[in-house]
Amino acid sequence: MSTAYFLDIDPVLRRVRLDARNPDFYANPNVAYAAIHAQSPTFYWEEQRQWFFTGYDIVNGILRDRRLGRQILHIADRTELNLPDPQQRLVNFDLAERHSLLEIEPPEHTRLRTLINRSFVSRQIEQMRPDIEALAHQLIDGFETKGSVELLSAFSDIIPVTMIARMIGIPEEIAPQLLSWSHDYVGMYMFKRTRADEDAADKAAREFADYVRGIIRQRREAPQNDLLSHMIHTEHKGQFLTDDELVSTTIVLLNAGHEATVHQIGNSVRVILESGYEPAKLFANANSTERTVEETLRICAPVHIFQRWVLENLEIDRVPLKRGDKISVILAAANLDPKKYSDPLIFNPERAEAPNLSFGAGIHFCIGAPLARLELNTVLPILFERLPRLALAQAPKVKDVYHFHGLERLDLVWKTSSL
Repeated sequence: MSTAYFLDIDPVLRRVRLDARNPDFYANPNVAYAAIHAQSPTFYWEEQRQWFFTGYDIVNGILRDRRLGRQILHIADRTELNLPDPQQRLVNFDLAERHSLLEIEPPEHTRLRTLINRSFVSRQIEQMRPDIEALAHQLIDGFETKGSVELLSAFSDIIPVTMIARMIGIPEEIAPQLLSWSHDYVGMYMFKRTRADEDAADKAAREFADYVRGIIRQRREAPQNDLLSHMIHTEHKGQFLTDDELVSTTIVLLNAGHEATVHQIGNSVRVILESGYEPAKLFANANSTERTVEETLRICAPVHIFQRWVLENLEIDRVPLKRGDKISVILAAANLDPKKYSDPLIFNPERAEAPNLSFGAGIHFCIGAPLARLELNTVLPILFERLPRLALAQAPKVKDVYHFHGLERLDLVWKTSSL
């Protein structure tokens, strides 16, 4: 059954045809997700040649199932799985990913995460609130009297990358370069990426890694009160992180620590302005602010897809899977499961339903979630309080970066006190 010209669903065979690079899809994927939920929440995506799962309980279960993993070469080899050899032209990207928290499994994952987890617990992150507040006010001071702004470049891009750089111990003045490297790096995760995307990602990985190695050398000689110094000089069961592990971990923290939040600030502002709700009521107190933030995370998640390798033969929702298969879950679609949420396509900050899965679950639950939530709960109320007559200047355009979800730009206007 065809629901739109870019989406074709066969609910009997559980097959879906969907061009993820079609603007009608990535501009408003929730419409497609709703159709998929109605007809085949578990489906084989023809273009991706892979099984996808969108049901909330199934997705939640997959993310926690240790029979599935982010890597498989720790228990099998390429010959057994009929996998091609790594491409030499992506050697820098592959090296940067080799020890990534997002890509490894225990015991390596446990060791790395244990070393940095302390810095990301909520009580530690909460200490950053005053700095986040001060930076938000400083940025708004720069454009408040102008009556208009492109919010992503003037606000959303700056806050997350500045805060994660401070936390890790990276000089803030390199923030624009970090953004550039990160945007090129995550191009590797796009569907139907081009050779140019891959070349840019490998170049970014090489430059990013070279820069981080320089900072590591500085911190070895002169430790500071930052996360990088902590990772360098702290041992776990008699072992220290290698330079390659330090580079991979720093890159993933810098990328994950801001990439999603940059998108989510823009997504949240857009959703709130289009919702018709009065911002002053949404941010009246800490509880209403938290509910509002969680609802924006549910309805416009910044990261849509996570993949898993099948580590042993199993069956999920009547789909037989064998060791070496790769499957995907769609977090953003799980957040719209009508079995869990009433009127799931409607923004409703009064919800008291299932917690969203936007940060994942299980051992790979996003380590930066407390920081992202703190930033959103801090800067959104400040923005709407400082600019109480905020409005969209024009319809925002969504970036062609599926399976991330964010805006190309967000042009806003308001009436200044002098008008």
